[in-house]
Amino acid sequence: MTTTPHPETLSGIMTVALISDVFSDNDAEARLFARLEEARSKGAELACLPEIPCNPWAPATRTACDEDAEDPQGPRHTMMSRAAEAIGIGLIGGAIVRDPKTGARRNTALVFDAQGECIARYAKLHVPEEPGFWESSHYEAGVEAPQRIDGFTLPIGVQICSDNNRPQGAHLLAAQGVGAVFVPRATVEGLYEKVWKVVWRANAITGGMYVLSVNRPRPELGVDIGGPSIVVAPDGEVVLESREPVAIATLSAEAIERARVDYPAYLAVRSEIYAKAWGEIDPRPARV
Repeated sequence: MTTTPHPETLSGIMTVALISDVFSDNDAEARLFARLEEARSKGAELACLPEIPCNPWAPATRTACDEDAEDPQGPRHTMMSRAAEAIGIGLIGGAIVRDPKTGARRNTALVFDAQGECIARYAKLHVPEEPGFWESSHYEAGVEAPQRIDGFTLPIGVQICSDNNRPQGAHLLAAQGVGAVFVPRATVEGLYEKVWKVVWRANAITGGMYVLSVNRPRPELGVDIGGPSIVVAPDGEVVLESREPVAIATLSAEAIERARVDYPAYLAVRSEIYAKAWGEIDPRPARV
């Protein structure tokens, strides 16, 4: 059996930017450069964009267009890579990426370092299919669990929108020693207090880590998308809520370490029990 060592002791602070803007119009690249330049000037080493930030919100309808997707290292990927390298900032972006072998399209987060290299990819696992969010009509669910990403001051993880509403992924990242989970999203304003904030706080407290989320900024194609960027500390305190296009937060390794020895984050991770129990349960499709 392969085992994972206990999380190492973390140190330092990490300044990040949550950029509530989308980049699919004619001046997309210039505006992306400007947003990242603003973030970098305020000390951010990593910026996070919303869900599929270089596309219009295509899932507003069931109609999928070929041009909404791209092959690996396609034009959206290239634009984000070029911007990260030019500004010298890490970047969490995304695209609908087409598998060149199978043609499968997936909503994929792309993580770039400050040299513009794509150091990690993660495809959305939990794909809605409902009015305004006809997502499974546009892309398939991912097939790999979220993994820890190194390369920044703190180890990070990425989930996409609905993924954070299933705590297994967040807890998996916490068990890998992740200090901050970034959640790009596209959500309606009306569920922010009732659902999303409750989930983010619960995942932060039980995982002993920061949870950060940035939304697409405004309604699109008749879908009431909206709601602030948010940062929840490892103790569950909301330390940032902002509707500014560029919101800056500082994450503290000390706060993560403190949470790891406090209740409930210090409790054992009974991975052998979970693995056995989950292995006995058949996967359940979405109920639509």
